[in-house]
Amino acid sequence: MKLSILIPVYNELDTISEIVNRISKLDLDKEIIIVDDGSTDGTRELLNDRFEGRSGIEIVLHSHNCGKGSAVRTALNSVKGEIVIIQDADLEYSPDDYCKLIQPILDGKASVVYGSRFMNVHRWLWVWHWFQNRFLGKHYEIRYLSHFMAILSLNFIVRLLYGAVITDEATCYKVFRTDVIRKIEIKSKGFELCPEITAKVLKQGLKIYEVPISYHPRTTEQGKKITWKDGFQAIWTLIKYRFVD
Repeated sequence: MKLSILIPVYNELDTISEIVNRISKLDLDKEIIIVDDGSTDGTRELLNDRFEGRSGIEIVLHSHNCGKGSAVRTALNSVKGEIVIIQDADLEYSPDDYCKLIQPILDGKASVVYGSRFMNVHRWLWVWHWFQNRFLGKHYEIRYLSHFMAILSLNFIVRLLYGAVITDEATCYKVFRTDVIRKIEIKSKGFELCPEITAKVLKQGLKIYEVPISYHPRTTEQGKKITWKDGFQAIWTLIKYRFVD
């Protein structure tokens, strides 16, 4: 089965070449669909110079920044494979995980697979480390505790509203049989894409199959674009789509 890799990209000049090269080296039947969402840092010029016309790679340019959801919707129009995966243009997620992500679909066990960053992490470990750092004088390195707590909140809302138990609602690595994702009318323009997809998948009665993945988070200074405002937007999106289409 052919894998269609959708890469929405906005101002990722420092990482886009490496992520595309990593994907290109994988021994898979695949196509790469890159949507540059109005980059202003030279990303689109680099894409045209290095990858335009390369076999198996399609580049689509948005005239201005529309948001991740809009870029994914554009990419879906070009999909020719039977399986779709969303890949961020940074280096937080590793394409080396593709094989285990698509395997449940190939085996007929699932039609939707999420790559979980926290499947093998005790949910209260980071909270306990923070407590010890703050009050007991310990010195554990804690990275992105606020993001982790936000994801726990999203997981809880998914369980409360949709009755589904998952460990990483906000993961970038969402994988679908193409016929499944094409049945979902995606309306989101920005980062609320992820909770909208989760809500609509679960409302169709589909089970989300999770597999553990590697994760290498970057800082805001390094280009991370998600903020606390996106967390509140995600919560509202999960609530909204529980009651509307």
